[in-house]
Amino acid sequence: MKFLGKPRSHTAAFLPLCWLLLKTLQSGHCHPYGNRYAGDKVIRLTPRTEEEVFAFKNIYRRLQVDLWQPSSISYVSEGTVTDVHIPQNASRTLLTFLQGARIQYTVLIEDLQKAVENENNLQTQRNRRSLSEYNYEVYHSLEDIQSWMYHLNQTQPSLVQVFSIGRSYEGRPLFILQLGRKSRAYKKAVWIDCGIHAREWIGPAFCQWFAREALLTYKTDPAMRKMLNHLYFYIMPVFNVDGYHFSWTHDRFWRKTRSRNSRFHCRGVDANRNWKVKWCESEPEVKAVADFLRQHRKHVRAYLSFHAYAQMLLYPYSYKHATIPNFGCVEIAAHKAVKALRSAHGIRYRHGPASQTLYISSGNSMDWAYKNGIPYAFAFELRDTGQFGFLLPEMLIKPTCTETMLAVKNITLHLLKKCP
Repeated sequence: MKFLGKPRSHTAAFLPLCWLLLKTLQSGHCHPYGNRYAGDKVIRLTPRTEEEVFAFKNIYRRLQVDLWQPSSISYVSEGTVTDVHIPQNASRTLLTFLQGARIQYTVLIEDLQKAVENENNLQTQRNRRSLSEYNYEVYHSLEDIQSWMYHLNQTQPSLVQVFSIGRSYEGRPLFILQLGRKSRAYKKAVWIDCGIHAREWIGPAFCQWFAREALLTYKTDPAMRKMLNHLYFYIMPVFNVDGYHFSWTHDRFWRKTRSRNSRFHCRGVDANRNWKVKWCESEPEVKAVADFLRQHRKHVRAYLSFHAYAQMLLYPYSYKHATIPNFGCVEIAAHKAVKALRSAHGIRYRHGPASQTLYISSGNSMDWAYKNGIPYAFAFELRDTGQFGFLLPEMLIKPTCTETMLAVKNITLHLLKKCP
């Protein structure tokens, strides 16, 4: 990104021109996403009765506002914390309705456009594309992330291998970063994916952070050396490549894939509700990952998927209220992981079966992985709990990734023990 440089002359004749350029930039040319979120709000409400649930669902369907959490209106019930993105043109209607129905709410974000602009630290944008000085404390575009992966492949050949497992709906390659000391001997493996939902940018940031820390500390940290010597890590920094790219170029809060369906007019599906038995009905991204995991099912022993936001560590089952057969081992791993995470900055995570800790949902990757023989399947919901939501500021990338790294290391080391 180029910035305005110093003028060659300081004469007064140039001052009006400089002032005009500055006002032009301030008036909209520098606003990301064409200033489309100006005046939008994010509110939080928690329906207390069935009547309030019914009333909210009715107004939601009429106005078609954007749910931030839960992910679907069908999950809203009594006591469900519900965060809603309201466009400016629907704000007065919805808030007036809630007040009339006596449904209590709080405003989390007063002006969403300002929050979008505050998410990125403009002082660091000049260093985003520098591979030699790659900045892990800022968010990166898909193009930057893929260039970074190639750079690691070229500079760390003994520990890194990059390959594609297929292509997205729009034809983008689905790159995987294999991390670990290369060996002919059998090695267990851990799968890590980030960015299955496009707007959850902190996920891809963590996947990059994990690779960085692993490579930086391999020679100095005995625990990391053990992990990379005895395991392979298959890391997919951006699962939903089409959606993630779209969230950078058109709609910051796009969640789904970008596929088209002849039966519906809307674009894309939720890639984390698309893990079905009949693969002809699945997204190409989901099918590619599922095929890869099936081919490597004998040595992939852990599946970790990173999302935002809620500060939770979830494990199966998600689609039903039932106890998994190896509950003892998984619960111990989860408990130790959130305890390790909290030791960094005091951030508390809830943990437990997704159906009890969050809500019942079907067709997600975590349940699929567990059902297909991967004994440790977890989904992280990273920071925060709603103050910033999907717009976690870049200044919080480092603390978020630092604490999450402790949790992942804890789970991985637990995996290397005898507990099945």
